[in-house]
Amino acid sequence: MIIGNGILANALRLYDKEDVIFFASGVSNSLEKNPAEFEREIALLKSVISQNADKKLVYFSTCSIYDPSKSGSPYVLHKLTVEKTIAEQCSSFVIFRVGNAVGRGGNPNTLINFLKNSIVSENKLTIHSNARRILIGTDDIAAFVAKHIQDLNNEIINLAYPYQYSLPEILVQLENHLVKNADYESVDEGSFYNIEFDNFTIDYFEGLSPDEYLKKLYSSYL
Repeated sequence: MIIGNGILANALRLYDKEDVIFFASGVSNSLEKNPAEFEREIALLKSVISQNADKKLVYFSTCSIYDPSKSGSPYVLHKLTVEKTIAEQCSSFVIFRVGNAVGRGGNPNTLINFLKNSIVSENKLTIHSNARRILIGTDDIAAFVAKHIQDLNNEIINLAYPYQYSLPEILVQLENHLVKNADYESVDEGSFYNIEFDNFTIDYFEGLSPDEYLKKLYSSYL
């Protein structure tokens, strides 16, 4: 059973299962500040849990939880509240903290969509040269979850391609894909945070170099 109709929910439809609730609905905008949006997701989640007590719940959280610069953001605090609610109210669950998701369409403010639209529209960008980002395609999220859903229970798993991309790395490959140069300046700013990945995640992406994975994302979704 899939809750949601966004890019991740659509990717999960190939793997729908009657005994699992894939909760792929709710707040996806990391810049969201409206309390009503967060309250709506909590209310829906509690309703789904109460009506499906016998099923495993799969929830998609965020790796931004590890980012010290975002520890006080409404979005991260909300995700932590949701995780706590699930741990307290579900007898069987898996929480996937995902990196920057890349999919077909979706929110224009996600990292890759924003960079692509800026290049196509010839808008000038300011790139923080010290920043790092982790990425994962929505199809990989869905395939990974389907492959390992029976191996995991009452756990929190970090899920992304296990490599910290610099923004220049991301941008250069994107320019190559679009065959169009970006108008940007680099500033000596930005930071990154360490994330640990378990063997399931490392093994899933084994044999795929960082450059190859970027090319795969761009060719699949852009």
